[in-house]
Amino acid sequence: MLSDTTTAIDSVYRSDWGRIVATLIRFFGDFDVAEEAAQEAFAAAVEQWPGAGVPEFPRAWIIQTARHKAIDRIRRRTRFEEKLESQVAAGLIQTVEEPNYDTSEIPDDRLRLIFTCCHPALAPEAQVALTLRMLGGLETDEIARAFLVPVTTMAQRLVRAKRKIRDAGIPYTVPDTNDMPARLDAVLTVIYLIFNEGYAATRGESLVRADLCAEAIRLGRLVRMLTAPHPPAQGTATEATALFALMLLHDSRRDARLDEAGDLVLLEEQDRSRWNREQIAEALPLVEEALRGGAGPFALQAAIAALHCQAERAEDTDWLQIVRLYDLLERLDPSPIVSLNRAVAVAMVDGPQAALALIDALAGDLDGYHLLHAARADLLRRIGSSAEAAKSYGRALALVTNESERRFLGRRLREVQRI
Repeated sequence: MLSDTTTAIDSVYRSDWGRIVATLIRFFGDFDVAEEAAQEAFAAAVEQWPGAGVPEFPRAWIIQTARHKAIDRIRRRTRFEEKLESQVAAGLIQTVEEPNYDTSEIPDDRLRLIFTCCHPALAPEAQVALTLRMLGGLETDEIARAFLVPVTTMAQRLVRAKRKIRDAGIPYTVPDTNDMPARLDAVLTVIYLIFNEGYAATRGESLVRADLCAEAIRLGRLVRMLTAPHPPAQGTATEATALFALMLLHDSRRDARLDEAGDLVLLEEQDRSRWNREQIAEALPLVEEALRGGAGPFALQAAIAALHCQAERAEDTDWLQIVRLYDLLERLDPSPIVSLNRAVAVAMVDGPQAALALIDALAGDLDGYHLLHAARADLLRRIGSSAEAAKSYGRALALVTNESERRFLGRRLREVQRI
């Protein structure tokens, strides 16, 4: 019974933390009160559910309990009446309408919360941290570990972000139609930043952080679901679908990206039988849907990922189509990283020499980016310029901060040095 209760509590925490906190923020207008009350309600569940049993609607029980905890907390504060009156006057606290505890509640609270967490007034790193805390339910030490900063630093970052929301009067609302596209772009960017840190960790021993990938995919699915009934704009809504599909496709290759020793396996060398075919099958129709709605940056990236995932063998990859998609992406959303990825694709169509010229033209913008030097080294290795390849591998090694990538580059450097 204790094991079943613990499982039930963990399940509610993982699946409903964001919805619970969002409901409480709507009711009390205070991030800290909402968080603390939710934590107290879960602690009460740990104490009461083993004896009383898991309630029929666990999330509703947590919200109701948290609401009582929050009211008790506010009442204990000095000058409670003044605070209550000021919040009522400001429209931050509801005095008549009860929050909706039903499991069928509309998801607007979570949509309001994610747009608040990703408000442009907050620094990007604060947006990421606050999204993981408030929507994902990750503890401060977990977020700090994910981004390799001290717990105190992350705690301060979260405190400053919540204070900024309070002091700047950032509204706890979904943006109106005019502001929605730009604001949704920020939300999608934050989710993709979280995914990318999981997909290719900046630092640490392992290249892949499966927990961050899973959390980003969960958030992507949530945003797609929340915006689907009333899409703010056709192109914006399809980009939410495209990002979700893109993350599914990238993550589908997770198990094949590392060998048993935890070392990097390049795409062309991966065992494709280990790719997650269920995720690919879910994502491919979404890519088509996104492209029909307009070829935005995420839709084009998803189309590129889809071509990789549809190839049964590495040699079956439609590289010419991938180059064409990168041409479109480079015109639509130009960046040195996009140009670097296009150059790698060009190498597969026109040969390493043609790609080298493109990569060398990017050296000024990306000299501090280890993957530029790694790509250049690989092209030089393929045309037999071992000495030059060794220099580029050495430069990449000097810049890389992930240990799995460092081991891979070190192995390649030793290989060209032996030639």
